[in-house]
Amino acid sequence: MLIKPNRLMPGDTVATVSPSWGGAGEEGLRWRYEQGAERLRDVFGLNVVAMPNSLKGEQYVYDHPEARADDLMQAFQDDSIKAIIANIGGSDSIRLLPYIDFDVIRDNPKIVMGYSDVTIAHLFCLKAGVSSFYGPAIMTDFAENIEMDSYTVEHIKRTLFSNEAIGQIDPAKEWTSERLEWDIFNKHTRRNMQPNKGYELLQGSGTVSGRLIGGCISVLEFAKGTAIWPEPSYWEDSILFFETSEEMPDPTSMVYWFRNYAAQGILQKANGIIVGKPQNEAFYDAYKTAIKTVMKEYGLEHVPILYNLNFGHTEPKIVLPYGARAEIDCEKMTFAILESGVV
Repeated sequence: MLIKPNRLMPGDTVATVSPSWGGAGEEGLRWRYEQGAERLRDVFGLNVVAMPNSLKGEQYVYDHPEARADDLMQAFQDDSIKAIIANIGGSDSIRLLPYIDFDVIRDNPKIVMGYSDVTIAHLFCLKAGVSSFYGPAIMTDFAENIEMDSYTVEHIKRTLFSNEAIGQIDPAKEWTSERLEWDIFNKHTRRNMQPNKGYELLQGSGTVSGRLIGGCISVLEFAKGTAIWPEPSYWEDSILFFETSEEMPDPTSMVYWFRNYAAQGILQKANGIIVGKPQNEAFYDAYKTAIKTVMKEYGLEHVPILYNLNFGHTEPKIVLPYGARAEIDCEKMTFAILESGVV
C-alpha cells in the first residue's frame, strides 16, 4: 500500500517545478506559465510558488538536472508546500535520478502531479512508497486558452480536494489535441473540440479491480533496468494504465513494448488494462490491433482492456492516483476509482 498524501484545501500553497523541459522560463512562453499559475489561484483558491530553478529557461534547466532535482527535494522538505505540480513534460527527467533522496519523499508525502515525462517523477514517488497523480500540467491543461475545461476541473477537485471515493469516471463528451501555437496573440482563441466516442472494450468479460500503475509507455522505457523500475510485487493485483506521447510512436513500437511487458511477466500479473486516447487519435485502430496481437500471442485474451480513456496527451483529462484501487466493468464498459486519492 502506498502512502496517500493529504488533500488540498483552498488557501494551500502549491509549488510549480520543471523536472524536464524548461520552457516555462522562456521569454516568449512565460505568459503561458503565468496563465496556468493564475488558474491555480482563481479556479482552485491556491497560493502558487515557483521553485527557484524552474523558471531559469530552457538551456539552464537542460544543463542542470541537479538543480531540477534540488527544486523537487526542496519542495518536499518545505512544510508550507502541500502539492507539487509540473509545468510540463519533456524527455530527460531520468537524468534527475542520481540526485533524488527517496527518504525525503517518503518522510514528506505530498501531492505530485503531471503527465508524459513526469512519469519518471511518479516512479520516484513509487520507489519511496508514496502515491502520486498522473494528471494535468501547468502549461497545458491549467493554461488552456480562454478557460480550463470543466471536465478537467471536476476531476482535479474530485481527486485532490476530496477524501471521498473518487467513483465512476465517465468519458469526456468532447476532446481536442489541436496544436495551436503558444503565442500570446492566440491567447483568446479557443481550440476546436471534437465529439468523443467514449470507451471501447478491446477484450475481456466480467468485472475486475486492481491498483493503478503505469504512465506514458514510451517514457517508461527510460526507467527499465534502473533503481526506480517497480519491483515485481508492484505489478501484482494491478490495473495497468498506458498512453502514448505527442511523438505518436509507430504501432510496431507498441507491439515491441507490450511484448516486453509480457516477457517480464507484468501483463500476466495485471487484472486489467486501461489505455489513454492517443494524441490526435493517431494510429487509433492500429494501436488496438497491436495490443490485441500481443495479448493473443501470450494467451492473455481474457484480461479486460478498456481503450480510449481521457488521460495523458489529450484534453480534457482525468487524474489517476498511483496505487488506488480501480475497477473495469466489461459489461457496462465503465471505469471507476473505488477509493480516495488523498486523506
